[in-house]
Amino acid sequence: MKKNTTKKNWVNWYSTIKKPSWAPPAWVFWPVWTVLYILITISFGKVFLLAGGHEIGFMIVLPFLLNLMFNFIFTPLQFGLKNNLLSAIDIVLIRWTIIWSMIAIYSYLPRITYMQIPYLIWVSIATVLQISVTIMNRRK
Repeated sequence: MKKNTTKKNWVNWYSTIKKPSWAPPAWVFWPVWTVLYILITISFGKVFLLAGGHEIGFMIVLPFLLNLMFNFIFTPLQFGLKNNLLSAIDIVLIRWTIIWSMIAIYSYLPRITYMQIPYLIWVSIATVLQISVTIMNRRK
């Protein structure tokens, strides 16, 4: 029961904050992230398997690890703490680590880089959205 109350709490909070007119409707996020998490699982999994087999070095894996960390903390920052500024900083870091990971793995497995393109596009849109939300809801 508490889980539903918590979810309802953040859904209510997010529905009350100011968002730009072009913000996607809430129902879009679930299917988009489902597809993206499938791509992330496949591509990051391949990178971690290569690292485990000592076929690529730690510096190639590092942006993937950081990306996962930043990705995992976004939801608690945004919906747990309800902190738009920390969420904006975090999503910029997510975007930065996607680009870094794409560059780092390209010479080893270009297809992994290509698999990150939808993730980069979505996170780029989400970054602009989050920065817009942060600015629109800043306290004066």
